[in-house]
Amino acid sequence: GIRAAVVAVPQTHGPAEEAEVDFGEFQAVIAGIVMRLWMFVMRLSHSGKAVHIAYANQAQESFLDGHVRAFERLGGVPVGMIRYDNLKPAVIRVALGRERLENPRFIALRSHYGFDSFFCLPGIEGAHEKGGVEGEVGRFRRRHLVPVPHFETLAELNEYMARADAKDEDRYVTGRAETVKVAAARELPGLRPLPEVGPFDASAMLSCRVDAKARICVRQSHYSVPARYAGRRLQVRLGATTITAIADGKEVATHVRSVHKNTEDLQLDHYLETLTRKPGALPGATA
Repeated sequence: GIRAAVVAVPQTHGPAEEAEVDFGEFQAVIAGIVMRLWMFVMRLSHSGKAVHIAYANQAQESFLDGHVRAFERLGGVPVGMIRYDNLKPAVIRVALGRERLENPRFIALRSHYGFDSFFCLPGIEGAHEKGGVEGEVGRFRRRHLVPVPHFETLAELNEYMARADAKDEDRYVTGRAETVKVAAARELPGLRPLPEVGPFDASAMLSCRVDAKARICVRQSHYSVPARYAGRRLQVRLGATTITAIADGKEVATHVRSVHKNTEDLQLDHYLETLTRKPGALPGATA
């Protein structure tokens, strides 16, 4: 039997038409702890201009938030489609579930920004469908994240990665005669403008019971809320990087989302009303 050869069809992308997205693992040291992090990448196919954003998990709110931030950074949305490339089935299951295209939050994101999506087949079968994001997580990691970088916070790591994206504009993509910056200058004006209603809200809504220590537990970390809500159930908006507690329609506490499990983030003001009644508790108070 003769084996059919897999032929890669050369791809040419017009300016502003298409982008590719990948979401892959890497390592960094955050506040002294070696962490497994996730890198969201969106790359414009025509110019090779890319946005890389680090997240502490591969959850849906991070995947959706990556799109929102990437569109903001690029200043618009591709007018054609976005290809999802190299995404391991496990990643897609965590972020979008098995019915990825029918995921209600993903449908809402696509309709908010007005783009179509195309999921490449994983592995060799899908190689001919891929644009240039193939290896983009790896390229960026080798160029900017070796040796493993040390930062105090995820936000500082992301500032560093944004500066690295700016530096990468001076590079030449293999086989192209102009820099990324020159090609991007031709491409960016053609992107569809960002929606006037503002960015898509990528957060998830949860309901959490406040414990006797005035804390809510979200994704295995504890966060304080004002002591008067102890024992009540509050709505919690879980964003990719923040956690907001809501009582009776009002925001009552906001925390930066912890990148580590089993941590406590306690704000002293949340306990002041209790401490006025129990001043003896102040000297040893964790908050």
